[in-house]
Parts: sequence; structure tokens; C-alpha cells
Amino acid sequence: MIEGKYTLPKDGGLIETTLPRDLLHRYEKMPTKVFQTEQAGVTYLADMIVQMLHQHNEMHVEDDFYEDFNPFVLGLTTGRTPVGLYAELVKRYERGEVSFRNVVVYSLDEFYPIDKENPQSRNYRIHNEFLNHIDILPENVHIINGNVSAEDIARYTDAYDKMRRINLMIIGVGEQGQIGFNEPGSYEKSRTRLVQLSHNSRKVQSKFFPDMAETPKMAITMGIGTIMRAEKVVLMAWGEGKAPVIRDIVEGEISAQVPASYLQRHNNLEVVVDENAAGLLTREVAPWLVGPCEWTPRFMRKAVVWLCQKVKKPILKLTHADYIENSLGELLEAVGSFDQINIRVFNDLQHTITGWPGGKPDADDSTRPVASTPFPKKVLIFSPHPDDDVISMGGTFIRLVEHGHDVHVAYETSGNVAVHDDVVLQHIDTARELGFGDRYAEVEAIIRDKQRAEAEPRPLLDLKGAIRRAEAKAAVRSFGLPAEKAHFLNLPFYETGGIKKGALSDADIDIIVKLLREIKPHQIYAAGDLADPHGTHRVCIEAVLGALEVVKEDEWLKECHMWLYRGAWMEWDLGMVDMAVPLSPDELIKKRHAIYRHVSQKDIVPFPGSDTREFWQRAEERTQNTAALYDKLGMAEYQAIEVFVKMF
Repeated sequence: MIEGKYTLPKDGGLIETTLPRDLLHRYEKMPTKVFQTEQAGVTYLADMIVQMLHQHNEMHVEDDFYEDFNPFVLGLTTGRTPVGLYAELVKRYERGEVSFRNVVVYSLDEFYPIDKENPQSRNYRIHNEFLNHIDILPENVHIINGNVSAEDIARYTDAYDKMRRINLMIIGVGEQGQIGFNEPGSYEKSRTRLVQLSHNSRKVQSKFFPDMAETPKMAITMGIGTIMRAEKVVLMAWGEGKAPVIRDIVEGEISAQVPASYLQRHNNLEVVVDENAAGLLTREVAPWLVGPCEWTPRFMRKAVVWLCQKVKKPILKLTHADYIENSLGELLEAVGSFDQINIRVFNDLQHTITGWPGGKPDADDSTRPVASTPFPKKVLIFSPHPDDDVISMGGTFIRLVEHGHDVHVAYETSGNVAVHDDVVLQHIDTARELGFGDRYAEVEAIIRDKQRAEAEPRPLLDLKGAIRRAEAKAAVRSFGLPAEKAHFLNLPFYETGGIKKGALSDADIDIIVKLLREIKPHQIYAAGDLADPHGTHRVCIEAVLGALEVVKEDEWLKECHMWLYRGAWMEWDLGMVDMAVPLSPDELIKKRHAIYRHVSQKDIVPFPGSDTREFWQRAEERTQNTAALYDKLGMAEYQAIEVFVKMF
């Protein structure tokens, strides 16, 4: 398995080495540790758990007999958040670094009703991802029973709530601040109980079930009061999607509408997050409010853009008082007068704007984001799914093709699970009506015989993959890219036939290495968007970076630069942007028409996350909002702008 190492380029920022701890955490109401990557956070947590187990055993061992041990009680959550931690703990066990024979576990929650053998049940997942791979004794495993009878539910939950006192409770957090299935509005002293799931929670969970109708409407969960009884609580969060709720629970007020905020009252709590999940904390958004900073040009731009948005002024109208009154006096001391800063940042931001993403031939490129030579360039665009290219950077893609560059696009995954069955039947019916053969009854039977909660049949997946490939080729043909320049990689990690994907492996890396060495690009574009609610984007960027590590000594890579775009969920902060490509109204329409070619993804987005709009609507709003931000900062007014961060 390839460990995740993707982080965004850093330049300047808070100087933490000499900063007193109280100042670093001055805006935080919970002790919070921020790690560069999820893997770093997972390693820290695994170290903590192993150390706590060793210390507990040393304190309670008698005559080296396990039966004389006072067990260590561990509360466990499920979902995507703890998967990396469980994998790391399994590694530690396999290396002989830790034993779980003296551990008792209790689970946090479970759907209701659901059978423990159902792959979507918490019981199944916690066993499959962790308990089946360690030496824990079966009698020490206490997982909430999702099949208890309705007449016994009150007695059952009351008994479960009288569990041993938990030594360490490991939990994640939902996007609305849920801990377990304690929904917004839960009361602080709530106990283990049966709860009704909100529509939003069911929508989030529905991606793990055949459809919304089959997603459970109820669940059993430890109460907030139950969780608060634990001796120590660790709350984990990874990824940009958790940034808003982490801000609310770490820096906000205690509120029943954000249940995790009650944890502020726990006397032994720790929040462990990666930089993406911490992205909206004050120490990340405005580090100058926390302590001294290193004022590089990029970091200076971040501060000035923040200041403009706070005082609602364009860059060149900022005053000395604006800087002083908003805690940016240190910037004035480090750089000089406010008007010098204004002009430097204005020019810096203006120089990110270019209509020539592949470089302008025979032009002075000293202030342009992309060199004029060589021209034309070989360009390779990596698209996690078969539509991310046109959704996220379609305008830039079209511009590169129209400027005559040798553009290739690599679709990393087939996207087959994102096609509805009825779309397949419609295509098969179309083929029948056109006289290309009648296989309608055959395909209908395959769909009818699908087994609930199991991987989709391979023949059906192949049809769905073919639909996505045809749509992708139609999209690029719409603006003149030959279909042979579209490469369908079908990375193995994705091909599980279900929502849960496999681990990234050398097989995935090798496919990308082969393509890189075949094309030898001057420019690489890749999705650096970690807000993808299903994790595929994260795995895909790790795959690209893993391949680049393999080819790092290749001669062609010395002249290659990599640009990161974002998907349909979030946009880069302007303080980070290295290239901004403006789009005219006509170009925005061309981009929209390319997105339209992905017919299977129109009207009903199979896995929309919390945003149910179509992708073209999200993309246009995002790029138009970016253009409006540039306008408010005093730049020229454009219809839309696509922005990129330079990785190298």
C-alpha cells in the first residue's frame, strides 16, 4: 500500500518554533494538534494508543497471566476517518509491537435495523477493517447490535450504557458536528439510545447503500453524556471537507446545533487533524493574529487578500490604518510602507493572470506564470473521473487545444459505479432501435439479478465504463481534441465494483509511469482537490505523485512543470494562486457544452455530496465567484476565471 504524502506547497507563515503554546492555541477552546498529512496524524495516534496500552499493562499486570489483567477499555468509531489508524494499528500488531489481548472494545454506533453480516453495518466494517486482524479475544468485543428487537431496544440500550468506563474513546465528526449519530439538537447528557436519522445524515450515508430508500432511517448511538464519561477522548478529522466543522467545534461556542462542541467541557480531550481539516482555524487563515510570521511574497499576498476581504476594499485603496487596526503591523515593519506593500501585492496578483496557459510564443515571459518556450508544449491533463477535466479546468483545456499544444488527457478511473442502471438500459435500447443488435433482455436480467450490498457484476460494470468513455471522448471532440489523445487508465484500485475502493498499489503507479514516459510532457495538470467526498481524488493525486517519484531522474522531467486544479467542490484561496486563466462568456458556454456531453452525470448526479446541483452549475458559480474576487481586489473584470497552484 502507498502511504499518502500529498501536501500543498508552503511558502512563509507562522513561526511556531519559538511561539509559546498559549499563543499558538489562543483562539482554540480544545487542545488541537495539526499534522501536515493524515498519515502523520495517524502515526501520532497509533504511537499514543500503543504507549497507553503498554503503560496500562505495566500498571495492572500480575504474574504475567492475562486473566489477571485489568483490561484497557477502548471505544471505537467507524467510517472513513479511522480507516488509516486501524491499518496502522494492525501493522504494529503484525510487527509484534503491541497486543490487544488485554483490550475490551465498545463501538460508538450502529444502523438500525441492520444485520451484522451486512457489509454496510458498523459491526461488519469494524471487524473487517480492524478486529479480524488482531489478537483481541472475542469475549472482549462489544459491538452495538443492530438487530435487537423493537420491544427490547430500551432495555438493551440501557444495559449497553452501563458499560465499563472507557479509558480511551476514538471518534470522528460529521459535517454538521455529529459525534456518533448524535444529530444537531442532541442534548448534552444524552445516553445510549435509538435515534431517528436526519434527512441530511441519510443522504450522506446513502452512498454506501443501493439507494436512499434502502438507507436506514434509524440508528443506535452512544449519547453525548456517554462519550463524556470516557477518561480520554480523541477526535480525529482529515480533509478539507471537515474544515468548517472543525472551526466551529474548536473555536466556536458550545451549541446543541454542533453536538461535538460539547466536548469543550471534557477535561481530557485532544483534537487531531491534518492541515486540510485545520484549514479554517485562525492559525491557518490568519496566522498573523496568532504570532510572528515569515513574510515571503506569497504569504504577504495571502495577508493582503485577507485584509481586503475584511475591510471590503481593493488592494490599492488599503491604508496604513487598515493594516494597524487588523494586526498587520508586523508586516509593515518587515516590508515597509503600506503603499509599497499594496503595489507589490497588486502587481504580484495581476501577474498570475494569463490568457496563455501554455505560454505565449515570442513574448517577454519575465512576469508571466508560464514560459514562452518551448512552443507548442506537450501537455498531460490527469482527470480522476472521466469528467473532472472539463468540469474543473475545461476553459483552460479548450484554450490549450486552440493554441495548438499537443494536449493529452488521462482519465485515471473508469467512473463506472457512477452510472445508473436505467442509463445503461437506455443506451442498450438505443442500440436496439438503431438496429445494432438486441441485448436488452440480457442486460435487464443482469441488473435484475444484482445482489444487494455486493459488488456489481463485471459485465454491467464494463457497460457502464464504456458509457463513461464514450462521453469523455465526445466532450473533448466538442472542442477539437482527437479521441486518440484521450487515455483511459482504469487504475486497478478503483475497480472493486462498489463504493469502497482498494488500496493504491504499484500496479496503479506503473500504469501512470508508462504514460508519462511515453508522452514526456512539458506541463502536467492534476486534481489537487481533497474535498472530494468519496476520496478518489486523493488517491489519484497520490498515484500521480508516486509515478513522478519513479521518473524523477528522467531528463524530460527537468523541463516539466506541474499545475494543480480543483474539482467541483472548492476553489483555491487567492493567496495561493500561481496562474489564473480568464474565460470569456463564449468560452464559458464551450466549457458548459463539453460538460453536457457527460449525459450519464446530468440531471441526477449519482453521488453529489451535500451539493445536489449539476456539475456545470457548480463549476460556473465557482469560476464566476473567482472572477468576482479578482474584480473586488482591483483587477480587470472577467466573466469567469480558472485558477491553478504550481506544484513544481
